[in-house]
Amino acid sequence: MADREMRLGRVGMWLAAGLVLLSGCKKAAEPAGAAGGGMQAMPVQAAPVVLNPVPLSDTYVATIKSRRSATMMPQVDGNLTKILVKSGDVVKPGQVLMTIDPLKQQATVAQQLGAEAQQKAVLSYNQTDVERQRQLYAAGVISKQAYDQAVQAVQNAQGAYDASNFATKTQQEQLKYYEIRAPFEGIVGDIPVHQGDYVASTTTLTTVDADSQLEAYIYLPTERASQIRTGLAVDILDSTGAVLTHSTVDFVSPEVDNGLQSVLAKAPIPAATHLRTGQLVNARIVFSTNQTPTVPVLAVTLIGGQTFVYIAAPKGNGFVAHQVAIKVGDPVGNVYPVLDGLHVNDRVILSGIQFLQEGVPVQPLSPPPAGAAPKP
Repeated sequence: MADREMRLGRVGMWLAAGLVLLSGCKKAAEPAGAAGGGMQAMPVQAAPVVLNPVPLSDTYVATIKSRRSATMMPQVDGNLTKILVKSGDVVKPGQVLMTIDPLKQQATVAQQLGAEAQQKAVLSYNQTDVERQRQLYAAGVISKQAYDQAVQAVQNAQGAYDASNFATKTQQEQLKYYEIRAPFEGIVGDIPVHQGDYVASTTTLTTVDADSQLEAYIYLPTERASQIRTGLAVDILDSTGAVLTHSTVDFVSPEVDNGLQSVLAKAPIPAATHLRTGQLVNARIVFSTNQTPTVPVLAVTLIGGQTFVYIAAPKGNGFVAHQVAIKVGDPVGNVYPVLDGLHVNDRVILSGIQFLQEGVPVQPLSPPPAGAAPKP
């Protein structure tokens, strides 16, 4: 029994010594692991900030108008008897659009033709009489005064006939005003009148617009008056910001619009667009192009209305992620122009942004070439 207790005591001593030895080895190994392991640097793609040409532009609301646009109004009064077109029709030059009741004018023309025929008969009689008076004067039957009176009667009759003929032509031309004709080839606009309506010279019948000669009317604030000039590039945009067509400024008004306190600029619209007269669009005018730092759109994060990027900041023998607040302009393609907060050659982190925190060790890598497949 005593021998057994002695053997158990020796085994306990050996186990205790072994535990002490293992504990000592573990404590000796921990500093070495901590010294050699630390927090592993996260590989990230980073690119230096460089200067790129960035256009300085502003966008304004513009109205599309036609260089050939006519508002059709009658030159005579009367009731509409026919409306021969409808809104949206394409008409040719001289095509009849509407007619106004011409009966009254036709009666006037007929009356004038009768007066002209009467004056012509008087002229014919006087011409015959003057020849007879000439023969009598040559024979000494009548005096010179009687012959001169016959000549004067012919001249008076000729003047009266010419005046009557001119009046007839005038009334016939007036009769043409009872037909409303298209002044040029174009598209018929809204027709606010109806057949049978009484119209006057102040009544708008319709409009005719040529869709091949359009231009954008752009009103700029007066503070831009010194910067706007002909030749500046203009992008015509739709409501989503998509570019519809490109143009250039070809007219700048020399005066300021008092009502709008703005300066009018015009830009021609190419014929191959699907824009219409009166359409509202956005016009982006490029005033100049400057060398500006840029960062990719995907590198920028928005926090509380403020934009930030992470840069790889040197620290010791490596790099750490450092969050920087920046001020950016409107995006140009896939990049933001940086107005403030970054300097040339700052290394902006492009990948793994969602995993980064301030001060995290990073290992900057150059981004892959454009179009290359990313490595896992």
